[in-house]
Amino acid sequence: MSLKSLVLSRIIATVLDGASQGRRRAASERRRSRQGRPHQVDYFHQADDPYSCLAAQCLPTLLERYDILLRCHLVSPPAAGAAPDAERLRSWSRLDAFRLAARAGLRFSDPGQDPAPERIIRQQRSLAALLAHPDPLAFVERAGSLSLDLWRGEGGREEASGSDASTWLAKGDALRARLGHYLGGMFHYEGEWYWGVDRLGYLEQRLADLGRRRPQAPAALIYDQPATPEVGAAPSGQVLHIYLSFRSPYTYLALKRAKALADGARAELRLRFVLPMVMRGLPVPASKGRYIALDAAREARRLRIPFGRIVDPVGRPVERGYALLHWAISRGRGFEFAEAFMRGVWAEGIDAGEDAGLKRIVAASGLDWREAQGHLADDAWRRTAEVNRTEMLGLGLWGVPSFRVGSVFAWGQDRLWVMQDALNAGRGFEPSADGNAMAELKAERET
Repeated sequence: MSLKSLVLSRIIATVLDGASQGRRRAASERRRSRQGRPHQVDYFHQADDPYSCLAAQCLPTLLERYDILLRCHLVSPPAAGAAPDAERLRSWSRLDAFRLAARAGLRFSDPGQDPAPERIIRQQRSLAALLAHPDPLAFVERAGSLSLDLWRGEGGREEASGSDASTWLAKGDALRARLGHYLGGMFHYEGEWYWGVDRLGYLEQRLADLGRRRPQAPAALIYDQPATPEVGAAPSGQVLHIYLSFRSPYTYLALKRAKALADGARAELRLRFVLPMVMRGLPVPASKGRYIALDAAREARRLRIPFGRIVDPVGRPVERGYALLHWAISRGRGFEFAEAFMRGVWAEGIDAGEDAGLKRIVAASGLDWREAQGHLADDAWRRTAEVNRTEMLGLGLWGVPSFRVGSVFAWGQDRLWVMQDALNAGRGFEPSADGNAMAELKAERET
């Protein structure tokens, strides 16, 4: 490994570890106390975002349970660079929000299409009117039900005729950008971001650690993120597909858990590798990369997965890794190689672009380095990666890690419970063994 890679991986590990997070939090609290500021949580609401609809429903409970100042803001959709393939994202978000609402005890209606632009504009005006209301709790108390109306296709009522949303959107967008984010449905407290219902538990725990939980508030979280799903008496012989990228830290966090899920269900885990987004010409803004790294580190600590000594495998390391993964799959060691590669580049500071680093990964996967070297120049993996990408896009997905059991699909390392449900229901039997004949299957739409 080069000296530069070694030093950089150690610096990144220091920034991402739990001790550094603790020091950053302590420093933020000291500044807040010196400046006489309250414990202020900022919430950023996007009118046409399904996840914001769910988050808004949690605002009254959050304020009931924690002694905080809750400031709400209206924001625009993310820029194209921060949310590529916007049409697929919107369609997926509706389905995902429907599933998440059912699991979290919230409400969401997926109409099968986005609200009409004029209804979104009316919604923004109504939300702006709540922000301008003399009662500081108006938004907290009414934004959730108002958002539900939009997705139910009801009413389109306005809280105040002629309310101007543009000023509130400009203010919210500017604050979100200054604090370093790009999405709606986000919570922010003293330098740290929390995405919607999925990450709300981290915010709750931080507030509880600061002694902000009210005396009569329950200790249970508003939504408790599951770790590794467990499968009961699932029918054997099913297939769990994982669409993965060696450059995705979330794929690394999901891989062993997906294998444990498949093994528990007596199912086959089928690896579907695709080129990283940036190697497919899709941009990753700096704010997005920074948030992903910090969030993945936070998730890794929760899941007790080693993480942080990172040597970015983008480019040649990914290509060499995929060449060997393609070969390893043919040898029945695909999972072992993928897990060793990802653990190496995301947790052990291994430079997979160098022969010495790749040799360590090959040895850790139980394969022979001399034999592996003969496959490094084999480009057959490119066709397989493209087939996998086409299949993933055909499901209406575009990012990794994504999963499929039969015609049931999901995106994100925190959606393995969707695959658990599908395996338990026996949805993972397939008509062919090659796993790529699923173009005939229509994407499931739960109603």
